[in-house]
Amino acid sequence: MNRLKGLGVALVTPMHEDGSIDFVGLKNLLVHTQKGVNYWVVMGTTGENATLSKDEKLSILDFVLANNPKKLPVVWGWGGNNTKQLIEDIKTFDCSGITAFLSVSPYYNKPSQEGIYQHYKALAKASPLPIILYNVPSRTGSNMTAETTLRLAQDSNIIGIKEASSDITQCMDIAAGKPDDFLLISGDDVATIPLMAMGGVGLISVLANAFAQEYSEMITLVAKNEYPSAQKIAFKLQKTFHLAFEEGNPAGIKEMLKNLGICKPFVRLPLVQASENLKQKIQLSLTK
Repeated sequence: MNRLKGLGVALVTPMHEDGSIDFVGLKNLLVHTQKGVNYWVVMGTTGENATLSKDEKLSILDFVLANNPKKLPVVWGWGGNNTKQLIEDIKTFDCSGITAFLSVSPYYNKPSQEGIYQHYKALAKASPLPIILYNVPSRTGSNMTAETTLRLAQDSNIIGIKEASSDITQCMDIAAGKPDDFLLISGDDVATIPLMAMGGVGLISVLANAFAQEYSEMITLVAKNEYPSAQKIAFKLQKTFHLAFEEGNPAGIKEMLKNLGICKPFVRLPLVQASENLKQKIQLSLTK
């Protein structure tokens, strides 16, 4: 799984004003990001997977696989809060061209730690591909503890975690207790340097949709223990990071991509586009 070290980008789904998929914009995005990232994550939260139909999701996957001249690994978002349905879905899913699944911890149900553990064990048993856990309490309503992560890390079909709890102590506990080959991946752009310093192997990034080369350079510098140079890049991107999430994801990053000429800024309800105030702040930040 060395191919999943470094920088992964959680791809947005470019859309037209009527909400249909903008495949020209998606092609622009793939060309833009392939210069810096190590792999693509398709149909994560940033891709607005909650409001896309099954056919739309598969058409996006097919398009990404067909427009991948560098043969970057592709990680597919496969997760939810209905364990039985997820297992049924995987039986008919064509895994061709996919390297691994990224599976978010069950949301809304608010399961216990044992429930989270048993959910992932069931998925790992059914999955034909390795699984990367995804802990994002701000979205799921429950935290997957370090203890639960380390229990799951013993399963040979669970290869890593995208950790977005913003809890440094929890990250340290995972780093200290994980198997050597278990991938600890930052799910929070601003936490990447400290997480990698304690044993993390990279980042799955939202901002890399726009700033793939900058984040790639930062991660490379951290891997070489060149922290002062890496910090300069991180500090430069810090304000942009806050703007990307000021009114929710992916409205902010799509507005940035519009300013960079990559794709349009449209999102699907219940999400809305960036406000005029945020648009002005983003435009100003990108011209400095």
